[in-house]
Amino acid sequence: MEQAITELSKKKWNWMINRQVEDLSNLFHEKAVFVHMGATFSKNEEIEVIKSGSILYKNVDIQETSVRIIGTTAILLNKIRLIAVVGGNEVTNPFVVTEVYALQEEQWKLVSLSFTRLLT
Repeated sequence: MEQAITELSKKKWNWMINRQVEDLSNLFHEKAVFVHMGATFSKNEEIEVIKSGSILYKNVDIQETSVRIIGTTAILLNKIRLIAVVGGNEVTNPFVVTEVYALQEEQWKLVSLSFTRLLT
């Protein structure tokens, strides 16, 4: 199960980089919450951020991954180096990204995605 969550997370990063909003919309739970360094978004707001290019994900270098399964909940931590374009400026940041998935009707749904910037 941990491997399935890890693979799903990798797909999610590719979908974010390639702006595949339909795939992301299917993955994101309707009540999902997204936290980006000081901003919190709903599912629809996150989809719009990606669709509009407000945040362009260029590259995600996943350095470490851990997964914990608790009943029908999966918590994945990714230590990443993210290259993105935000407000027209390319930025590179080290993050720990917390992804929480809930198993619903035999399908994993992303219910929370939070970026925590690491001190370097």
